[in-house]
Amino acid sequence: MSTSNNNKRKRTVINGSHFSNLAGFYEEVSKVLTKDINWKVGTLDGFNDILYGGFGIFENDDEVEILWEESEKSRKDLGFEATKEFYENKIKQGKPFNVELIQEKLNKLIEGKGQTLFDVLLEIIEEHKNIVLILN
Repeated sequence: MSTSNNNKRKRTVINGSHFSNLAGFYEEVSKVLTKDINWKVGTLDGFNDILYGGFGIFENDDEVEILWEESEKSRKDLGFEATKEFYENKIKQGKPFNVELIQEKLNKLIEGKGQTLFDVLLEIIEEHKNIVLILN
């Protein structure tokens, strides 16, 4: 059932079959969420930033619908192993990262209580009340 409000929503698709790691996710969202600008997403903060709008396909107050195709593939690709490696790399790198906080997150992940990268990405999207996410 579609309402007139839904018709005003800008729609875009993130396709999980186009990537298999976080760097690939950043490439995909750079391609589908930004247009004609010389700026690429390369961090979780950068991903959050483009969701505020004004960087590409939508403006700050636009209603947006993101369809995440192949989301189960992404859930696996950005799951435990990828997240563990992500945290371990940050710990190895050290500054400017808060190594203690990252170690805590890694420990929680290993205990089965922490968020995966996929979970973190979903949480970032959900913080933006003007964006509706549909996992497919």
